[in-house]
Amino acid sequence: MTVLSFQAPARFVAAAPEDLAVISRAAAGDLAAFENLYRTHAGWVYGLCLRLTGQRELAEDCTQESFVAAWRGLPAFERRSRFSTWLHRIAVNTVLGRRRSGAQPDLVSAERHAEALAAIPGDSDAAGPLDVEQAVMCLPRGARDVLVLVGIYGYTHEEAAGLLGIAPGTSKAQLHRARALLSAKLGLPPESP
Repeated sequence: MTVLSFQAPARFVAAAPEDLAVISRAAAGDLAAFENLYRTHAGWVYGLCLRLTGQRELAEDCTQESFVAAWRGLPAFERRSRFSTWLHRIAVNTVLGRRRSGAQPDLVSAERHAEALAAIPGDSDAAGPLDVEQAVMCLPRGARDVLVLVGIYGYTHEEAAGLLGIAPGTSKAQLHRARALLSAKLGLPPESP
């Protein structure tokens, strides 16, 4: 069995004491402190947005909107959770809100996505590195969303289902679908039940 490793998301990393001071200053309106928070967190927020949207330009817009929303909401941040967890939720909600605001639903056949996965350059048996990120981008939106939230960022199926407005069983099915499509593209053996 091949296991892909990812760096632990920021929501699982404890904030250093100096981060709490920066958060407090930013909440009080200190632009330099907020810029510090932006520089610390912008990379992973963009990565999350990119994984959820599959489009660089849209991910950039969602990242910017997430930080604008964070700036506006920071005075009300109650510190019951880590700042990174709060910001993570803002970013996910920003992407999902963009979708609800008039974007056409992703109604594309599974065959098209299988063709897109197969079209990624490189032989899965080649000795070079696999472009897992590119393969993830080609997944159907529902499968990609659940894979990103549950498989990469560690949400439970119940949490992901709540964010995405689907049933937990649908989340489990979408994760299975995403793993099967990725396994097929990457030449990995199918998951055992």
